[in-house]
Amino acid sequence: MEKVFIYWDNSNIYISATELAAEREGPDARYRLRLHFRNLLRLAAADRPIESAIAVGSVPPELRTVWTRLENEGITVELSERGALHGTEQGVDQKLQANMLRNALDYNGDPGIAVLLTGDGSGFYDGVGFHADLERMHRKGWRIEVLSWTYSCNRRMKEWAEQNGKFIALDDFYESITFLEPPRPGQALTEPRYETPIDLSRRPI
Repeated sequence: MEKVFIYWDNSNIYISATELAAEREGPDARYRLRLHFRNLLRLAAADRPIESAIAVGSVPPELRTVWTRLENEGITVELSERGALHGTEQGVDQKLQANMLRNALDYNGDPGIAVLLTGDGSGFYDGVGFHADLERMHRKGWRIEVLSWTYSCNRRMKEWAEQNGKFIALDDFYESITFLEPPRPGQALTEPRYETPIDLSRRPI
């Protein structure tokens, strides 16, 4: 069985999920939504052997518990500092892309399945970014799977994945890969929502 290599852009997946939560479950859901890492990882791997799983993000102390949970699921976490001027993540995408290209070289002649969790397809026309690197891996014989929220996924990358590999819409598994924390005192009195069991029979392989 081919090995699975997972590349996880956590900020892209999480921020897009909060927008969808506000639309589906009300404005306060944006702040209470959390990703269920174990189910999301299982969705990415689809019960196939994982050779490598890497997630990237930034280092604010308030996110430490997030990274610990990912590490507890067996995921290697690589972090970058937030820029002092704008507070944005610095070099996060490049870290993930470097791992993609490193794997493509290290496993030259023995390609696996590249499973990318992001909707960010920018930079394609300049030959950079996730989409461009997916095409490079595909030309080397890698099978490609992209997991993203439909509304926020780069259209060109989504269409390419559908034609050359698999596109898995996270929307179809929303209730299993997210949950809502209980409201804090003073917040709207809405009930918490717990994740449902994940049904992999609906996941394209």
